[in-house]
Amino acid sequence: MRTFDRWLASPWRRSVLAAFSGALFVFAFPAPSLWWFAYVALVPWILLVRSAPTGRRAAYDGWFGGLGFMLAVFHWLFPNLNVFTVVLAALLGLLWAPWGRLVRRFLAGAPSPGRSAAALVVLPSAWLVIELVRSWQGLGGPWGMLGSSQWQVAPALRLASVGGVWLLSFLVVAVNVAVALLVAVRASWVPATAWLAATAVATSAVWLWAPRPDVDGHVRIAVVQPGIVAGNESGQRRFDREEQLTRHLVGHHVDLVVWGESSVGFDLSRRPDLARRIAALSRATGADVLVNVDARRADRPGIYKSAILVGPNGPTGARYDKMRLVPFGEYIPARPLLGWATSVGRAASVDRRRGTEQVVMDVGHGLRIGPMICFETAFPDMSRNLARDGAEVLVAQSSTSTFQNSWAPEQHASLAALRAAETGRPMMHATLTGVSAAYGPSGQRVGSWLGTDASTARVYDVPTAHGATLYVRFGDWPTHAALLVLGVLGATEGLRALRRRRSAPAPSAPPVRTVRGSPARHGR
Repeated sequence: MRTFDRWLASPWRRSVLAAFSGALFVFAFPAPSLWWFAYVALVPWILLVRSAPTGRRAAYDGWFGGLGFMLAVFHWLFPNLNVFTVVLAALLGLLWAPWGRLVRRFLAGAPSPGRSAAALVVLPSAWLVIELVRSWQGLGGPWGMLGSSQWQVAPALRLASVGGVWLLSFLVVAVNVAVALLVAVRASWVPATAWLAATAVATSAVWLWAPRPDVDGHVRIAVVQPGIVAGNESGQRRFDREEQLTRHLVGHHVDLVVWGESSVGFDLSRRPDLARRIAALSRATGADVLVNVDARRADRPGIYKSAILVGPNGPTGARYDKMRLVPFGEYIPARPLLGWATSVGRAASVDRRRGTEQVVMDVGHGLRIGPMICFETAFPDMSRNLARDGAEVLVAQSSTSTFQNSWAPEQHASLAALRAAETGRPMMHATLTGVSAAYGPSGQRVGSWLGTDASTARVYDVPTAHGATLYVRFGDWPTHAALLVLGVLGATEGLRALRRRRSAPAPSAPPVRTVRGSPARHGR
């Protein structure tokens, strides 16, 4: 043990170990999808930080651990951003520096049962605030939230219907802190065990008590996934393949046909021939076709990514322009300052334009859908807003063809399970090149995934439901509670510091000196 402590005395060795420890959590996400690993993956990082000799070193351990976590979660960006991926990870990793100081503050040495119990609330709350800050679209959005690792666990999905993915992230961190206490602090066995028992009881209670979506019917939705189409005139050849696959749906009595993101590379008002061909497909299948246009608009300047509904008579007028764009992939933040990213990777050469509002579309057959585009499925507030506005089915159009041989397609497809569970609305995830998927209103998988090697059209019988989940009603209340916890902590620490100042003895007055510089004598 002493040898290991001496080895850790090197700041660089310690930093490398912190980065490695922070990266471990990536195995809980798809494609490995070791959901159970999420509940112990943070323990090595926590144990390392609590052993930091100073608060400053703990902050460094938090920073480097955050860097490792972000690099692992976004490792598939390397082909696009190259070295800039490391720069972004280092900047975002700074968010975990204060968390590192808090870990040492509550867990260093031999914490009392009271301090251990406080750690089980404060540390998960601090992590939740980190996730809240980095969920801002300009910082990359909420990709890789810890709670999203639980997308295939039925009890966790039920918790998501109560407090969203936020509640799951809080739970995951709290369990990791409890396990770290059990491993390292014998005196904390009672509060840690009590917390784990309380968590199990609370999860069971939610499983029994939380309202379930009321299934009231089924709809048949078809996903058209053309697969990889590259080379010259790939846009036109992709359209031809999508048209061919859609014709296979004739006679299947579908209620809606969904094409993936950027499935049409031309503005339909400039290419009326393509609009007529899609309208013919709508007439043949008996269903509206939701396409996605990635092109310069004829009616306004700039390139937009837009979900456009096409019926038997052509575009219906229902249109949603993507609001939250992928930093560096679809636009470069502060381009005059960071535009050099285009020279070291495949960052966006031209900024896409943003839409201004979400849209609920009536697609016929008595069905109303809420479209989202790609990256937007990571944002729980967007699906919640659509559910509140009356969407009966959430529909995501996506394309991850750039990251075809990475873990990104599987992880992206898994996010729809969380959005479905949070809102009590089924969700379709339609892509150009996989992974496409469908989920029921409880987040359960419907049918099989369409993998990255598939080029086909698939019909899903999707259950529909009514009613509002607690998350739809009350929103992101776990983040508000986390901010309250940190606010109380800050106020408490401030009062303690004030009391210490007031109770400190006043400094003794220095001896009075005479003009000649010798101490004055008082009295005789």
